[in-house]
Amino acid sequence: MVSPRLTIRPADLAACHVLEASGIHPLLARLWAARGVTHPDQTRLAWPSLLPPAGLTHSAHAAGVLADAIQAGKKLLIVADYDCDGATACAVGLRALSAMGADVDFLVPNRFETGYGLSPAVVDLACRHRAGKPDIIITVDNGIASVDGVAAANAAGIGVVITDHHLPGDILPDALAIVNPNQPGCGFPSKNLAGVGVIFYMMLALRAELRRRGVYAPDGGPRLDALSDLVALGTVADVVKLDANNRLLVTQGLQRMRAGRLQPGLRALFAVAGREPRSANGFDLGFALGPRINAAGRLADMSLGIACLTTDDEAQALEMARELDNINRERRTIEAEMREQALAAMEEPNAAAGATVCVFDPGWHQGVVGLVASRLKEKFWRPTLAFAPAGDDEIRGSGRSIPDVHLRDALDLVSKRHPNLIRKFGGHAMAAGLTLGKADFPAFAPAFDAAVRELTGRDTFEPIIETDGSLETGYANADVAGMLQQQVWGAGFAAPLFLDEFVVRNQRLVGEKHLKLSLERGHQRFDAIWFGHDQSLPEHIQAAYRLEQNVWNGMVSVQLVIEHAG
Repeated sequence: MVSPRLTIRPADLAACHVLEASGIHPLLARLWAARGVTHPDQTRLAWPSLLPPAGLTHSAHAAGVLADAIQAGKKLLIVADYDCDGATACAVGLRALSAMGADVDFLVPNRFETGYGLSPAVVDLACRHRAGKPDIIITVDNGIASVDGVAAANAAGIGVVITDHHLPGDILPDALAIVNPNQPGCGFPSKNLAGVGVIFYMMLALRAELRRRGVYAPDGGPRLDALSDLVALGTVADVVKLDANNRLLVTQGLQRMRAGRLQPGLRALFAVAGREPRSANGFDLGFALGPRINAAGRLADMSLGIACLTTDDEAQALEMARELDNINRERRTIEAEMREQALAAMEEPNAAAGATVCVFDPGWHQGVVGLVASRLKEKFWRPTLAFAPAGDDEIRGSGRSIPDVHLRDALDLVSKRHPNLIRKFGGHAMAAGLTLGKADFPAFAPAFDAAVRELTGRDTFEPIIETDGSLETGYANADVAGMLQQQVWGAGFAAPLFLDEFVVRNQRLVGEKHLKLSLERGHQRFDAIWFGHDQSLPEHIQAAYRLEQNVWNGMVSVQLVIEHAG
C-alpha cells in the first residue's frame, strides 16, 4: 500500500460568506464553497432550475423524427449498453416511449459475444429481433463511435437516432440524429450528463414536440419526473461528474425514493440490499443498487437488470432482484479470488516494479477484470490493466488510471510506437479497454510501462487524499451527520472528509478485518470504525474521517468512518 499525502482543499471565503448569508448552514456553506459553489442559485436543486433540453444539439430534430415514427406506428428498438447507466437509460427510454404511445422494445449486446455498442453484429441481431425488424434504432449510452454499425443499419433500411455521452472520434456516424452533449459544436452547458441523463433529456424534448403538435395539452403528457429515480441511479453508478445539473437530477431522484414513490425494481433492490429507501443516499445508489445491476452485465445478461427496472409487478421485481443479488454474490467471490491471484503475482521475485501494473491470468473472467484493475490501482497507485481470455487467440483487458496518467493517451502512444501490438482500444482518461493477441502480452506490458513513463516523465506516483480540514467541535454530532448524508456527494463533488488529531482510548477487531475504535478529541469521545483495516494504531493519531449516523436498536448516534490514519 502506498502512503498518501494529506491535503486540505481551500474554501473560497467570499463564497462561503455569500452562501451563509443566504441561510445555508455554516458547515455546508464551507464545504460547498470548497467545491466551487459560489452562489446560492447553485444550491437550488429543484426542477425549475434544470437546464432546458433545447440546449442539446439535434434534440429538437431527434424529437421530430421520433414523433413522426410514433404517429406512423413504426417499430422502435432501443440498443443499450450492458452497465448500470445503460440499463437505467434503457428503462427510462422504454417507460417514456411506451407512455407516449410508441411501439418499442429493446436489445442489449452480450459483452462476451458482440462487445460494446451498435456493431454490425448487433444490427444483424436487431434485424432478427423477436418483435420484428425495427424501423428505427435508438442507442442509449453508446453509438457515438458506431460508424460501421450505423452504416450497417442504414444498409438494412433501419434509421438510427443516437443518444450518448461518450467522447466522439474523428468521424461521426451517419445517423438520423445525434444527441450528445460532447459532440462537436454542442453548446449544452453540462458536458457531464450520463447516458441515462441524455435519454431523459431526449424524452423531455419528445414530449415537448408532441405538445407542440397538439397530441398533448401544453402541460400534458406523461409525468417524466416519475423516472427521476432511474436517472439518479444511472448517474451515480456511472461516476460522472456531479455538476449542479447532475446534482439536481440525483437530488430529485433521491427525494422521490425517500417519499416511497420509486419503481418496483428499485424498491426490490433496496430490500435485497438491506437498505431503507426512506433514508436513501448516493452511497446506496453507488455501492448497493448499482453493483447488483452491473453484476448482470458482468457475468450474465443485462436483460435481467432491464427487466427488473421495467416491471410493474412487485412480486416479479423482488424475484428478479433476488436473482441479481445472487449474481452479485458470485461476482464478489470471483473478484476476490482474482484479486488474491493478482496480488500473489505482484509479489513474485520476477515481477517488475515499474510505473504501471499489468496482469493476466488464463483462468480469469473478462467481466470482472475492470474491478480487479480498480482494486490494484488503489493499492499500488499506478495505472493498472488486467486481462482475461476472450476466445480464440485473444485476451481482453480493462484498465483504471490515476489523475496523473491519461489512460487512453497512453494506449494511443503504445499503438503508435508498436503499430501491430494492440488490436482494438478505446476509453477515457481514467478507464479504458483493449484487445491483444494472447501471444503479445509479454511484449505489451513493458511497452505500456514505457509509454506511461514517456508521457509523465515519472516512474512513481504519490496518492493525495483531499480533506476539508478540521471539523468544528460543535458540529461533531448525529444531527449534522444526518444533514451531510442527505446531501448529494460523488464524482467531482467529493463527500466531506475531515482531518483531526485524536487519542486512541480503545481498539479491537470486529469481523476479523475491521478496526473498531474509541477516540477522544478534547472532551469529546467518539465511536469510530476503519473498514478493511486490521492493524492496531498508536495512542496518538491524525485521522481523515467521514461523519456518519449509526443507527442501532432504534438509537441514532454519530460514528466516525476512518479513511486514513497515522
